[in-house]
Amino acid sequence: MRSHIATLAASAALGLALTGAAVADPVEDSLTVITEDGELEIVTRTAAPDHLKDVLPTIYSGWHYREDETRALQRDDFDNPGMVFADRGHDNWNAEIGTGGESCASCHGGPESMKGLRAVTPRVDAKTGKLMIIEDYVNACVTERMGLEAWGVTGDKMKDMLALISLQSRGETVNVAIDGPAAPFWEKGKEMYYTRYGQLEMSCANCHEDNTGQMIRADHLSQGQISGMPVYRLKDAGVVSAQQRFVGCVRDTRAETFKAGSDEFKALELYVASRGNGLSVEGLGVRH
Repeated sequence: MRSHIATLAASAALGLALTGAAVADPVEDSLTVITEDGELEIVTRTAAPDHLKDVLPTIYSGWHYREDETRALQRDDFDNPGMVFADRGHDNWNAEIGTGGESCASCHGGPESMKGLRAVTPRVDAKTGKLMIIEDYVNACVTERMGLEAWGVTGDKMKDMLALISLQSRGETVNVAIDGPAAPFWEKGKEMYYTRYGQLEMSCANCHEDNTGQMIRADHLSQGQISGMPVYRLKDAGVVSAQQRFVGCVRDTRAETFKAGSDEFKALELYVASRGNGLSVEGLGVRH
């Protein structure tokens, strides 16, 4: 009885915090990144995809919800602290780490061969019919071609490689498929997005749809777009992936969370990515 009362009190307190919080609209700004090859314009605001127009007519990258100083870090690759991790991924790309001396480069050439992959994943593999995230592709190479044990989905090696691969698609338009073989996975992810979890009985939509723009404690609630993922998160002093954030968000509802890389979270990543169709892949965003 006492725990039930405590749960109700926590839920009520959170609801009051959201209701009474100040609304801070997304910042009017544009993002042009200085790269080693010149300037690159990133689409961080655009019309919502058809399946979302009744809910959010305009979609915004989470970049628009961050402070001036945080946004500035993403404008120049030299200032972006996440580039150190992408460089580590590049070192691993060229390293002959396979049991037979294989490297990523020995099969794929340079990392630029991955251009476009980030913009269309998660996607259904034509051969197996399985929904694949980039981490699945990396582990397939690590285990099947290199003879190694799978890397952890949220381990450092995996996130370094994810950062490197994502950068190859920077500036390309997010365009994940939601029809055909992807449809049942997308529907599952959508159901999860609107399902309330945990003692706080909160869904993804409660924060990122119902209360977009609100301040909850010191956090400015964004639309929850993942076009910037993976991101360098200042409070974590490291790279954070979409799968990692899903774990953290569900855990914050005081629920027993699904595992990173689970079928549930892969379906959720597909649905959330589809909400950002039309934005640019940011490659490696910076968030607080």
